[in-house]
Amino acid sequence: MDLVALFNEMPFHRLLGIELTFAENGVATGELTHSEELLSNPHGDVVHGGATYALADAIGSASVISLSHAVSPTVDMRMDYLAPVTTDLTAEAEVVRFGESLAMTRVEMYDADDRHVATAHGTYKTGGQGEETPWSDAATVTPDDGGQ
Repeated sequence: MDLVALFNEMPFHRLLGIELTFAENGVATGELTHSEELLSNPHGDVVHGGATYALADAIGSASVISLSHAVSPTVDMRMDYLAPVTTDLTAEAEVVRFGESLAMTRVEMYDADDRHVATAHGTYKTGGQGEETPWSDAATVTPDDGGQ
């Protein structure tokens, strides 16, 4: 299964409305659709920071998996919230270092008005977890071969 299809079938991503739109060669992009269920309180229009964080983590992870082609769990993520999110959200992730055991990403997030609303830096495990993991059924992701 290709990475975009796999990520878009994940129950947590479907629950939040996260959609992976691209993932190749250490770069990934995705979207989070603004909805009432994601609001931080019932009397406003601001998306909860946890939903923004989940998008950053998902897209950062996809950028790493596009290189590792295997389960690459999150080790750590640092998030800088720059502005409140009141619209749909897009994320662009890039792997800035890919090593034998860890990879680091930078994720930039923008609202529908192209306002820069958040930046995240994530660290993901790329090796050393062995053959058996809790995700062993999805431990290998086949690279998209362009339909060939």
